[in-house]
Amino acid sequence: MSAPTAKSAMVTGAARGIGRAIALRLALDGFAVTVTDLPSAQDAADQVVHDIVQAGGTARCAVVDVAVLSDVEAAAAAHAEAYEGIDVMVANAGVAITAPLLETTPEQWRQTMEVNLAGVFHCYRAAARRMIDQGTGGRLIGAASVSSHRGGKWQGAYAASKFGVRGLTQSVAQELAPHGITANVYSPGVVHTPMWDSIDDAMTRRLGQPTGTAMQAMIEAIPLGRLETPTDVAGVVSFLASPDAAYITGQSIVVDGGMWFS
Repeated sequence: MSAPTAKSAMVTGAARGIGRAIALRLALDGFAVTVTDLPSAQDAADQVVHDIVQAGGTARCAVVDVAVLSDVEAAAAAHAEAYEGIDVMVANAGVAITAPLLETTPEQWRQTMEVNLAGVFHCYRAAARRMIDQGTGGRLIGAASVSSHRGGKWQGAYAASKFGVRGLTQSVAQELAPHGITANVYSPGVVHTPMWDSIDDAMTRRLGQPTGTAMQAMIEAIPLGRLETPTDVAGVVSFLASPDAAYITGQSIVVDGGMWFS
């Protein structure tokens, strides 16, 4: 068992991209972190743990498929045992399917909902049970998207899942408020990650355009004039996990460079 710590956070989908940046930032903020991801990302997740420990932080790794409730429950239980509780759950893991309605397969729809929406439900449920038992409150933080506010072409399954995350979070925020537990989401725009590279690839292939064309068009639509970075998102999550956000719940903080105004 690790040494007791004042604060701890579990981050899903944390081997790469936004999740990695969130795990590193929360560790810098003083949280002991459990870095979780799929078995296929084990090496990358181990590297995140290594980087945190090398920087003087506390971290451990767990293999988790957020679509599987028993995986999430086991990881949350192990986290709580290792760190004597859980203070923050960041349900970050997600997938993106880019396909027109008529070409979206039932399997693609199912996978998107199981990972993006059911995965957040599983994380909230597992963490909230322990937070209530602890009696010290906590923070539930989920990955939404600018697509949770505005649907996009060829993004039907993805947008539907992210609208669902926002609705789930608003409901959970009301339900768990008496226990001192807040629930919020962060809603990124176009982030420079492999996920968005795959979206660009799918869109340009369908349009018969050179790779990178769709991404460039997105950049031109961003008022701040650049792609978002994972650290841009990590800063928002850091705020939501901090004492400064104690009176914020049920909200979506859009961090997209000005693409959409709430």
